[in-house]
Formats: sequence, structure tokens, C-alpha cells
Amino acid sequence: MSFLHLSFYSAFTLSSLGLAFHRAHLISALLCLESMMLSMYIALSTWPIKNQTPSPTLIPIFMLTFSACEEGTGLATLVASTRTHGSDYLQNLNLLQC
Repeated sequence: MSFLHLSFYSAFTLSSLGLAFHRAHLISALLCLESMMLSMYIALSTWPIKNQTPSPTLIPIFMLTFSACEEGTGLATLVASTRTHGSDYLQNLNLLQC
């Protein structure tokens, strides 16, 4: 395993652990999701270079597009929950009260 693979795997693992254990605020969950998507994007971007394929793939571009859509939806949810509940604590969000 090269140092590049180790760094991508560790970045993804640390982001998923941060998402699993630090779920107090919605913004921290969004940042963990964004760092997971960023590590996956960089790994998929360097994959054709590592395999020495002559043509680049479109998978990283699609992933970047979905990541931007996910982040926009997350920020809209953050603004809506802050306006209705007064904070971005995940404990205040309850689907039964909506």
C-alpha cells in the first residue's frame, strides 16, 4: 500500500469516525460528509494516473457534482432548521414535531 492510498483511507476513516461520534451540530456533520466526499474525489481523480490509463474518466466530475448538490441541500436544511428551531443542534430536530 502506497502512502497515497494510506492518506486517502485514513482521511475517509477519520471523517466517518467524526460523523459517527461528533453529532452535536448539523454543521459538523455536514463538514464530515464534505471531507468524506473530498477524499473520495481526490482518490478517484488520481486513480487513472495510478493505473496509467490514457483517458480520464468522468466519475470524479459526477461525484463533484453530487457533492455540490449534497452540500447545497445540507446548507438549506441548516438555514431552515436554524430559523425554525433557533439552533443547529441535532438533538432539537425531531421528525415527530414537524
